[in-house]
Amino acid sequence: MPAQWTGDLLGEMHIAGITAKQLADEVGWHPKYLSVVLNGHKEPKDAETKLKEALQRLIEKQKQ
Repeated sequence: MPAQWTGDLLGEMHIAGITAKQLADEVGWHPKYLSVVLNGHKEPKDAETKLKEALQRLIEKQKQ
């Protein structure tokens, strides 16, 4: 079962209009690997922190 933070992250992505491809590119992961992580099948070290920081960078870029 996916962790709660993944659902929160997906919600933030949706609200901000950020795609999974954009997030994967920002964090340096393949989009399919991002999907595996967000669906709870893999739990890489510091994934939550890395993805949240990458999402915030993308949101900041949109504001510019």
